Amino acid sequence: MTTDGFTTCLWFDGQAEEAAEFYVSVFKNSSIGRVSHYTDSGYGETGSVLTVEFTANGQRFVALNGGPQFTFNEAVSFQILCADQAEIDHYWAKLTENGGEPGPCGWLKDRYGVSWQVVYARLADMIHDPDRAKVDRATKAMMAMGKLLVAALDRAYAGE
Repeated sequence: MTTDGFTTCLWFDGQAEEAAEFYVSVFKNSSIGRVSHYTDSGYGETGSVLTVEFTANGQRFVALNGGPQFTFNEAVSFQILCADQAEIDHYWAKLTENGGEPGPCGWLKDRYGVSWQVVYARLADMIHDPDRAKVDRATKAMMAMGKLLVAALDRAYAGE
Protein backbone atom coordinates (compact mmCIF):
# COMPACT_ATOMS: atom_id res chain seq x y z
CA MET A 1 0.00 0.00 0.00
CA THR A 2 1.29 3.46 -0.78
CA THR A 3 1.86 5.79 2.16
CA ASP A 4 0.15 8.90 0.85
CA GLY A 5 -3.32 8.36 2.27
CA PHE A 6 -6.64 7.26 0.90
CA THR A 7 -8.72 8.27 -2.10
CA THR A 8 -12.46 8.54 -1.55
CA CYS A 9 -14.65 7.22 -4.36
CA LEU A 10 -18.05 8.90 -4.71
CA TRP A 11 -20.68 7.05 -6.76
CA PHE A 12 -22.91 9.20 -8.97
CA ASP A 13 -25.62 8.52 -11.52
CA GLY A 14 -24.37 10.59 -14.46
CA GLN A 15 -23.26 13.68 -12.52
CA ALA A 16 -19.63 12.76 -11.74
CA GLU A 17 -18.05 15.48 -13.87
CA GLU A 18 -20.55 18.14 -12.79
CA ALA A 19 -20.08 17.21 -9.11
CA ALA A 20 -16.27 17.27 -9.34
CA GLU A 21 -16.38 20.71 -10.95
CA PHE A 22 -18.74 21.90 -8.21
CA TYR A 23 -16.53 20.64 -5.37
CA VAL A 24 -13.37 22.21 -6.79
CA SER A 25 -15.25 25.52 -7.05
CA VAL A 26 -16.22 25.38 -3.36
CA PHE A 27 -12.91 24.42 -1.73
CA LYS A 28 -9.43 25.96 -1.86
CA ASN A 29 -6.48 23.76 -2.83
CA SER A 30 -8.66 21.93 -5.36
CA SER A 31 -8.29 20.79 -8.95
CA ILE A 32 -9.62 18.40 -11.56
CA GLY A 33 -7.30 15.58 -12.57
CA ARG A 34 -7.70 12.78 -15.07
CA VAL A 35 -11.04 11.96 -16.68
CA SER A 36 -11.76 8.49 -18.05
CA HIS A 37 -14.56 7.48 -20.39
CA TYR A 38 -16.60 4.37 -20.95
CA THR A 39 -15.39 2.23 -23.84
CA ASP A 40 -17.43 -0.15 -25.97
CA SER A 41 -17.19 -2.75 -23.17
CA GLY A 42 -20.96 -2.62 -22.71
CA TYR A 43 -20.97 -1.25 -19.14
CA GLY A 44 -21.83 2.32 -19.99
CA GLU A 45 -22.53 4.55 -22.97
CA THR A 46 -19.37 4.61 -25.09
CA GLY A 47 -17.59 7.94 -24.73
CA SER A 48 -19.50 9.10 -21.66
CA VAL A 49 -17.57 9.99 -18.50
CA LEU A 50 -16.72 7.01 -16.30
CA THR A 51 -14.51 8.64 -13.65
CA VAL A 52 -13.16 12.05 -12.73
CA GLU A 53 -10.18 12.31 -10.42
CA PHE A 54 -10.19 15.50 -8.37
CA THR A 55 -8.73 17.07 -5.28
CA ALA A 56 -10.88 19.13 -2.90
CA ASN A 57 -9.19 20.93 -0.02
CA GLY A 58 -6.14 18.72 -0.55
CA GLN A 59 -8.17 15.49 -0.24
CA ARG A 60 -8.17 13.08 -3.20
CA PHE A 61 -11.44 11.86 -4.67
CA VAL A 62 -12.69 9.88 -7.63
CA ALA A 63 -16.16 10.66 -8.90
CA LEU A 64 -17.61 7.57 -10.59
CA ASN A 65 -20.64 7.46 -12.87
CA GLY A 66 -21.80 4.07 -11.67
CA GLY A 67 -25.53 4.34 -12.25
CA PRO A 68 -28.65 4.49 -10.06
CA GLN A 69 -27.97 1.36 -7.97
CA PHE A 70 -26.45 3.23 -5.02
CA THR A 71 -27.16 6.60 -3.43
CA PHE A 72 -25.61 8.64 -0.66
CA ASN A 73 -26.93 8.66 2.90
CA GLU A 74 -25.98 10.13 6.26
CA ALA A 75 -24.01 7.05 7.31
CA VAL A 76 -20.98 8.72 5.73
CA SER A 77 -20.31 12.45 5.92
CA PHE A 78 -17.40 14.82 5.45
CA GLN A 79 -16.47 17.22 8.25
CA ILE A 80 -15.34 20.73 7.39
CA LEU A 81 -13.62 22.31 10.39
CA CYS A 82 -14.14 26.06 10.24
CA ALA A 83 -12.19 28.71 12.15
CA ASP A 84 -14.98 31.29 12.29
CA GLN A 85 -18.52 32.21 11.33
CA ALA A 86 -17.44 33.53 7.92
CA GLU A 87 -16.10 30.09 6.95
CA ILE A 88 -19.20 28.35 8.29
CA ASP A 89 -21.43 30.76 6.34
CA HIS A 90 -19.40 30.26 3.14
CA TYR A 91 -19.53 26.46 3.16
CA TRP A 92 -23.14 26.34 4.37
CA ALA A 93 -24.27 28.65 1.57
CA LYS A 94 -22.26 26.96 -1.19
CA LEU A 95 -23.16 23.40 -0.23
CA THR A 96 -26.89 24.04 0.26
CA GLU A 97 -27.37 26.13 -2.90
CA ASN A 98 -29.32 24.76 -5.88
CA GLY A 99 -31.05 21.89 -4.14
CA GLY A 100 -28.93 21.23 -1.07
CA GLU A 101 -30.74 20.62 2.20
CA PRO A 102 -29.88 22.14 5.58
CA GLY A 103 -30.01 19.75 8.50
CA PRO A 104 -29.58 19.82 12.27
CA CYS A 105 -26.43 20.41 14.32
CA GLY A 106 -24.28 21.70 11.44
CA TRP A 107 -25.15 18.84 9.07
CA LEU A 108 -26.38 19.33 5.53
CA LYS A 109 -26.76 17.50 2.25
CA ASP A 110 -25.48 19.04 -0.95
CA ARG A 111 -27.38 18.96 -4.25
CA TYR A 112 -25.98 15.47 -4.97
CA GLY A 113 -27.07 14.01 -1.64
CA VAL A 114 -23.57 13.96 -0.10
CA SER A 115 -23.67 14.68 3.65
CA TRP A 116 -21.41 17.30 5.19
CA GLN A 117 -20.81 18.54 8.72
CA VAL A 118 -19.89 22.23 8.73
CA VAL A 119 -18.30 22.43 12.17
CA TYR A 120 -16.86 25.19 14.33
CA ALA A 121 -13.29 23.96 14.91
CA ARG A 122 -13.40 24.88 18.63
CA LEU A 123 -16.48 22.70 19.17
CA ALA A 124 -14.40 19.53 19.61
CA ASP A 125 -12.50 21.16 22.49
CA MET A 126 -15.75 22.41 23.98
CA ILE A 127 -17.39 19.00 24.08
CA HIS A 128 -14.26 17.32 25.46
CA ASP A 129 -13.79 19.82 28.28
CA PRO A 130 -13.45 18.21 31.73
CA ASP A 131 -16.02 20.72 33.05
CA ARG A 132 -19.31 18.84 32.46
CA ALA A 133 -21.39 22.03 32.86
CA LYS A 134 -19.53 23.65 29.93
CA VAL A 135 -19.93 20.50 27.85
CA ASP A 136 -23.66 20.33 28.60
CA ARG A 137 -24.24 23.99 27.72
CA ALA A 138 -22.28 23.81 24.46
CA THR A 139 -23.92 20.53 23.46
CA LYS A 140 -27.42 21.82 24.24
CA ALA A 141 -26.78 24.96 22.19
CA MET A 142 -25.41 22.95 19.25
CA MET A 143 -28.34 20.52 19.30
CA ALA A 144 -30.78 23.43 18.90
CA MET A 145 -29.06 24.77 15.78
CA GLY A 146 -29.16 24.04 12.09
CA LYS A 147 -26.18 26.02 10.78
CA LEU A 148 -23.78 26.45 13.69
CA LEU A 149 -23.54 29.93 15.16
CA VAL A 150 -20.10 30.62 16.60
CA ALA A 151 -21.08 33.47 18.92
CA ALA A 152 -23.95 31.50 20.43
CA LEU A 153 -21.74 28.44 20.96
CA ASP A 154 -19.03 30.54 22.60
CA ARG A 155 -21.60 32.23 24.89
CA ALA A 156 -23.17 28.91 25.88
CA TYR A 157 -19.78 27.37 26.61
CA ALA A 158 -18.80 30.40 28.73
CA GLY A 159 -22.10 30.26 30.63
CA GLU A 160 -23.27 33.67 29.41
